Amino acid sequence: MSHIKKSILNNELDRLRKESEERVAERRALHGEMRYLNLHTIPVQVEALGLISEVDARKGRLAVIEKKERKNNEKEVAIVVFDPKDVYALGIIEALKAMGFSVQLFTGSLSGLERVWGFYQFVSGSSRPITGRVSIDEGKGNTFKDWMRELINLQSVKNALHNTPQAQEALEALFVGALLNGASDIHIEPTLKAVLVRYRIDGVLYVVGDDYGRDFYSMLVTRIKLLSKVKLNVKNESQDGRFSISVGSRDIEVRVSVIPAEFGEMVVMRVLDPLSIQVEIDALGLRADDLVIIRRSLALPNGMIINTGPTGSGKTTSLYAFLRHIANPQTKVVTIEDPIEYRLEWVEQTQIDKNSNYTFANGLRAILRQDPDVILVGEIRDEETADVAIQSSLTGHLVFSTLHTNEAAGAIPRLINLGISPAVIGSALNLIIAQRLLRKLCEYCREEKKIDASLAASIEAFIKKMPDRVDKAQYKIHHIYDVRSNGCEKCGGLGYKGRIAVFELLEISKKLHELIENKASIVAFRDAAEKEGMVSLQADGILKVLSGITTFEEVEKVTGPLNLLKTV
Repeated sequence: MSHIKKSILNNELDRLRKESEERVAERRALHGEMRYLNLHTIPVQVEALGLISEVDARKGRLAVIEKKERKNNEKEVAIVVFDPKDVYALGIIEALKAMGFSVQLFTGSLSGLERVWGFYQFVSGSSRPITGRVSIDEGKGNTFKDWMRELINLQSVKNALHNTPQAQEALEALFVGALLNGASDIHIEPTLKAVLVRYRIDGVLYVVGDDYGRDFYSMLVTRIKLLSKVKLNVKNESQDGRFSISVGSRDIEVRVSVIPAEFGEMVVMRVLDPLSIQVEIDALGLRADDLVIIRRSLALPNGMIINTGPTGSGKTTSLYAFLRHIANPQTKVVTIEDPIEYRLEWVEQTQIDKNSNYTFANGLRAILRQDPDVILVGEIRDEETADVAIQSSLTGHLVFSTLHTNEAAGAIPRLINLGISPAVIGSALNLIIAQRLLRKLCEYCREEKKIDASLAASIEAFIKKMPDRVDKAQYKIHHIYDVRSNGCEKCGGLGYKGRIAVFELLEISKKLHELIENKASIVAFRDAAEKEGMVSLQADGILKVLSGITTFEEVEKVTGPLNLLKTV
């Protein structure tokens, strides 16, 4: 058979197959009491197609083929779906309804949908799909500009949410408010009668509203689940997802956690703004004498720097600042993280993958074959990782990592408990850091605090006890500030604005090396470190109070009772 005849036959068979498929689709529509459309013959509005992503259109086996706006500002879309009972398709349809669209629903064949999906190549980059990304265009008009001007405090965010009935705009207002107010997390929590929305700002939760209705909650959670690509029909188990927010030229990652609760699903969105992590070592909050120690440790060609503290204490920010300080085209810097939260220039970043057996330990072994100069291990969790990290620091690599301990000295027994020999710990470690985060007083509305004679005497005695490396002359006893209860416009009425780290730096000296080898108690080790000039977390916090940065109440909340100032 000639190629021409073969081609004619194939085309005829393809035509008959499509006709048969359309007849089946038409019968399914009649049986299901739905309207049928032949997608091989009707026009498609490409702008409407861009309302959902191609990935989700294929997953839900549907397509938005037309979008109309009526004179009364009502919005309408025509959707063709293969299976109107498909859970994923239903979720997308509900999301569009939540966005304010009335939906005209049709059914069609898969081959017809394949034809329509082919038009995605013509969808412009400015189209805004309902999944995967929220695009907040700084130049899109009055709405964004109004939000940037108005969402400067929590009450204004609450008002905006109440006045924004559609899920898409409500979510954008929620994100713009979070960015303007410096929120790290957004919490959406259903209660018995209503829905609670809270921001975590500088480590503290603030209520944005506690009276949102269940309809508002349903449309918001549906859209969030679609964006983060988690299962819409699963409501009795935890799910994790992620999506991006584009604000102008800035991309912000959002990590989503959804868990079942008594009155519905609780949603927490962590907002990972790259601007919040772009801190140089000079801006971390280190005193000048501590900065000298950091720079000295970063200049070493090998050894280990361990940063300790609980989750949310700023360890990642500090370690990234260290990496940025030393990363350059001549230095090979590789990380293994869980997960990668921010991207760094001149740093090769890898992420653990348990499904591929790319664990911290296995990944670290693989990284060593890449001839790195500097390695960051996101966290030491087990003996295997600890052992490989220690050996790496002993064989010519500068290694950064983290441990969950309450103080710098606690890293030593923690490593020993993980099975590391005390004989090698002292040789491997250069520096142990402990840190916490304190809220900073708003510099525009802070108020000077009155100091009585007893407190002044305690402060004076405290300053005298500081090691010689601390510049004692800069600390003024009678210039301490407190928070103004109602704050000001600059801090959104909170009295605090931003956070600063307090540090405890423990350099491993010859004396401390000997104590490690002799398995000295943590108390003896801490006492020896303080005699050699270590400034504790609480002491650093008090020095920041004396610098007018924070309050005694903040230091006590984060570091415990102020034993260094008995009369406070």
